[in-house]
Amino acid sequence: MKLLLCVGEFFGSTPESEAEWQLYKTGAKKAPIHTYVLGAASQEAVKNFSGSDGCELCENVTYLGRRGVFTGASGLQIAYVSGQEAQQEPAPAHCFTPKDLSALVAPLTSSSKFRGVDILLTSQWPKGVWNYGNTPEVNTKACGSSSVANLADKLKPRYHFAALEGVHYERMPYRNHLVLQENAQHVSRFIALATVNNPGKKKYLYAFNIIPMKIMDPSELVKQPQDVTENPYRRPGKDKSDELKSSYKALEDEEAPSQFFFDLNKSGAGDRGRGRKRPSDGDRRGQQDGHKQPRRHPQPTGPCWFCLASPQVEKHLVFSIGTHCYLAMAKGGLVSRHILVLPIGHYQSVVDLSSEVVEEMQKYKAALKTFYKSRGERCVMFERNYRSQHLQLQVVPVPLDRCTTEDIKEAFMVQAQEQQMELMEIPEHTDLKQIAPPGTPYFYVELDSGEKLYYRIQRHFPLQFGREVLASEAVLNMPTRADWRECKQSKEEEEECCQKLRDDFQPHDFTWDE
Repeated sequence: MKLLLCVGEFFGSTPESEAEWQLYKTGAKKAPIHTYVLGAASQEAVKNFSGSDGCELCENVTYLGRRGVFTGASGLQIAYVSGQEAQQEPAPAHCFTPKDLSALVAPLTSSSKFRGVDILLTSQWPKGVWNYGNTPEVNTKACGSSSVANLADKLKPRYHFAALEGVHYERMPYRNHLVLQENAQHVSRFIALATVNNPGKKKYLYAFNIIPMKIMDPSELVKQPQDVTENPYRRPGKDKSDELKSSYKALEDEEAPSQFFFDLNKSGAGDRGRGRKRPSDGDRRGQQDGHKQPRRHPQPTGPCWFCLASPQVEKHLVFSIGTHCYLAMAKGGLVSRHILVLPIGHYQSVVDLSSEVVEEMQKYKAALKTFYKSRGERCVMFERNYRSQHLQLQVVPVPLDRCTTEDIKEAFMVQAQEQQMELMEIPEHTDLKQIAPPGTPYFYVELDSGEKLYYRIQRHFPLQFGREVLASEAVLNMPTRADWRECKQSKEEEEECCQKLRDDFQPHDFTWDE
């Protein structure tokens, strides 16, 4: 079945276009293909449509109506909504109302067999469709309708076409399920088309073949393309890390507090060197004259050896302090530049972090990557949210000439299988928070290529797994250093190594610019 679907304003406003349309109405001209059009999207265009119900405008040209579902002989299902979202009651003739959308959605989604529609046609763009994806050439603050976004989220169209903004925009495909939490579903593609014969020659026609969803092989339908992103309409809500408490917080389950300590009672390296101090968000929260007080983060349930304000710490291992995060040399490190990225406040895992902490942690990660790259190394980052009370993101460099990223990835996969664990690859553009709710025990690896591996810890998990993989023959080939206890140094040696690390990292340390 061949169709031409028109979104945006079908009728022109010039005398020439009106004269040409009369030729089609009288039969002097005939549309060469079955053409289906949306209704008026402006008050000026209302005169061209007899009402809200669909009708044939001339031979081979059909007005679909204000809203509804068109099903072709092949089973292809096309949902549509004409016009713009009403801003007043009663709604003008060129606008749709919440009742229109409810009447469209309810009959479709009430069926237990509903998986989505093949095509959705709307005049307006859905608001926020660019979230997680490529940015369109429009004013995103003013563009789009929240109601259309909600409609697209509910109807899960494989293709969603819209117009009115006058620009061409083809968004990266997005998924309709939560990775590792819901069964795989088909992806959706949003395509906006420019005005016909626009002077900038932007794309106004999109040709494609589509097999109706109802006759497709299910495994083919749910295949995920490489560039798929998260659903733009399901952005995470406000950060809830203050209210959420992990079930893995008991002190007796904590691994021996041995890998890293600091002490804030002594002066020295923690002031970033050269006498400068970080802005306090710890004990002096209430003393920031007249400024908005930062939100209190969760407090530890007992002694925590990784909270920077803890009295038990040995400060000589800290070499960079930001506003929300800090860097420290790992005690008993696998290699001399084995680094920990830690939040200053008490957070158990990456998925518990507030947005401002995540932002600064990303800055530190980017700085470390450039630091290692300048030394001919790639870095591997991993986190174990199991029998640990405070987030420790381990960062270990691997010389570029030692092995490839693929070798490292394979080493993790193989050694996980040997221990009856299945490491799963997290799709690109997927946020860890989307697949691991706070409180979930997990092991997570991020490679220098951006590839991410994830394991949902079920029962027992080898605490040194990440380190053992990197120490193995396939990667660094230093099996005797797999246990941190075998790599401990004296305090003097640690101070010397940390000072060198601080000096080497300083050109990449963004905190020196603040």
